[in-house]
Amino acid sequence: MDIEIQLATEEQKKQKPADSELVFGKIFTDHLFEVEFENEKWGTPKIVPYHPFILDPATTVLHYAQEIFEGMKAFRHPDGSIHLFRPYRNADRFNKSAERMSMPTVNKDLFVKAITELVKLENEWVPNSPGMTLYIRPTMIATEVALGVHPSDKYLFYIILSPVGPYFKTGFTPTNVYVASTHIRAAPGGTGEAKTGGNYSPTLWSQQKAKEIGRASCRERV
Repeated sequence: MDIEIQLATEEQKKQKPADSELVFGKIFTDHLFEVEFENEKWGTPKIVPYHPFILDPATTVLHYAQEIFEGMKAFRHPDGSIHLFRPYRNADRFNKSAERMSMPTVNKDLFVKAITELVKLENEWVPNSPGMTLYIRPTMIATEVALGVHPSDKYLFYIILSPVGPYFKTGFTPTNVYVASTHIRAAPGGTGEAKTGGNYSPTLWSQQKAKEIGRASCRERV
């Protein structure tokens, strides 16, 4: 399947940061990939200038959390070439999440081609420094405008790119762990195997609690 490409104008293009300025998930490239699903079929896949989405207040994803995503990276090798790590495995997991959330699956060849073409177009955004990568976020959201608990009849599949530094600023060093026994993220028969936002938001309470305990512990030591 061919992908239409609309290039960003010079006015739309962003200032690329130095590798030393990169953090995780705060900076995004000049283009994104998008394709809509409606009337039981996918439309025309496109790479277009990065832009915000306009959603009706009654859009399904905002009320019933019907959405999924993936996380993967493009790495620059010492010879300057750019590599992906097993993208078809990410496509498999993305489609398993889609099935669990009653969403349409994406052709795996299109999934990988969209990522490949987008990364090629944005190759100058791939960092050169060790430990720095181009983070890839394929996402699908339900876009039907309707209230009522049922699978949406419209969806948007899109991919954005973000040049990033290490997720953990200090690297993988030993750290204290807070284990929450009263709050859980997944349960038997639930959606734990799906990479959906609803599986991540329940962890925020425990994350915040751990930070509070850590701050209190620091004050006690002082």
